[in-house]
Amino acid sequence: MSGHLRIHETPPAGRFREIPRVDRLLALAVVVVGVLEAFTTATAYGAAQNPQLWWVAQAVLTGGILLWRRRAPVLTLVLMVIAQYLWHRQGNEGCPVWQLASLLVVFHTAGAERPWKVGGAWAWAAIAVFDSGAIDHRPLPLEEVIFLTVMFGAAWGTGVALRAHATRGLALAERNARLEAERERRAREAVAAERARIARELHDTISHSVSVMVLQAGGVRRLLGEERPRERDILLDVEKAGRQAVQELRVMLGALRAEDAPGGEPGPGLARLDDLVARLRAVGLDVSVTVEGEPRELPPGLDLSAYRIVQEGLTNVVKHAGRTRARVRLAYAGDEVRLEIENEGAGEPAADTGLDGGHGLAGMRERVALFGGTFSAAPREQGGFSVLARLPISEGAPA
Repeated sequence: MSGHLRIHETPPAGRFREIPRVDRLLALAVVVVGVLEAFTTATAYGAAQNPQLWWVAQAVLTGGILLWRRRAPVLTLVLMVIAQYLWHRQGNEGCPVWQLASLLVVFHTAGAERPWKVGGAWAWAAIAVFDSGAIDHRPLPLEEVIFLTVMFGAAWGTGVALRAHATRGLALAERNARLEAERERRAREAVAAERARIARELHDTISHSVSVMVLQAGGVRRLLGEERPRERDILLDVEKAGRQAVQELRVMLGALRAEDAPGGEPGPGLARLDDLVARLRAVGLDVSVTVEGEPRELPPGLDLSAYRIVQEGLTNVVKHAGRTRARVRLAYAGDEVRLEIENEGAGEPAADTGLDGGHGLAGMRERVALFGGTFSAAPREQGGFSVLARLPISEGAPA
């Protein structure tokens, strides 16, 4: 045959390396201590022939069993009980410290690595075997029964408690991971929704501006009369290009509009800031507006975004601080417009403003980024919250 069936198995050395290091060290310690005691105190534990040989064998057996305590905790517990039975069967009495410690470890592991009903059934069955005297081949006095029951039961109980704590920790970590994933998902959705909203508003603004341009070009073309055909043809081309641009805008961006969103006219700008302030004062927000510098006409898209930033900032004050005092500083400085919204901290709950609040800081940040500006938001040292947006004014700003 040209081919052979190959079964890839982990070599023994690899399987040994998969055992946790702490278990390997524990098994090694048991073997070393057991072998050392085999030649020092072995004869003190019974009348077995060749006691050193039995001690070494018992130490090696116990160490080997401990290596697999995590993979097969119930089997490990059963094997340890059998090993103790064989130990006493050879005439040995009592239980060396390293054997007792090994028993406590496997009882603890049964509680920590298996559900309490499964591990508990086997653990308490093993305790019953010890208490019955079957291991020691003699009836046990009451105080020894109580001692063994409490000792092994406590070892199993600490394992159960450790497993419960780890389970709660894992559940909490998974819950936190789900909450974080949900928070990130909502943040992405908020950013996407705000971008769509900005696109809808820019669609209105640009469409309105281009429509005005087309109407003006048509009016000039009609005023020229028939004696200037070349100029009339140029203006006609401008009208056609404008109408085509409006149509393409509707095709590309019109689908972004919500069914209940108004369209056709550009959105509000900073000139309507007084109306916004009046509505907020009506619901109990004490708002003051300060204008610095010489007001100037802004590109429609920039003007709309500046208004929305102020609207969002003040709406957030109402939502999170209630009826408190807020200040708006609007500064025209050279080639930028600066917006600063501050509040003085929590006040009484305010009534519903009836304003569309957008998506909070995420929405404001998106609007500022659209125009290449800078945005910051942070608590104030004296209480309250502060939002600062700087929007550059340039001919290349989105209309």
